[in-house]
Amino acid sequence: MRVDPENLTPEALQQFQQAQSQVSSALGRLLAIAESYPDLKANQNFLELQAQLEGTENRIAVERRRFNEAAQDYNQYIRRFPRNIYAGIFGFHTRPYFEAQQGAQNAPVVEF
Repeated sequence: MRVDPENLTPEALQQFQQAQSQVSSALGRLLAIAESYPDLKANQNFLELQAQLEGTENRIAVERRRFNEAAQDYNQYIRRFPRNIYAGIFGFHTRPYFEAQQGAQNAPVVEF
């Protein structure tokens, strides 16, 4: 799913960031539960799930970077002369960047 920074409101970005933090919290709880069940840790399906989660986290990081680059390009575009005049007339405003929550760059520590 691609998010176009030109059509994204600050409120929609806030909702998206809240949803992402809820997903991160749920994943942390899942990994903590796996610690309590040794049979689950050895299960092939769970190992595949872990690999998929890792891939998903990587894709999210890549898309977050792409989104912020697109927002930066857009913001720079509408700030340059003479586009800044047209942007002011037609109501184009700068778009917010995606900001992860404090500590989101650190994965939860889980020992298997």
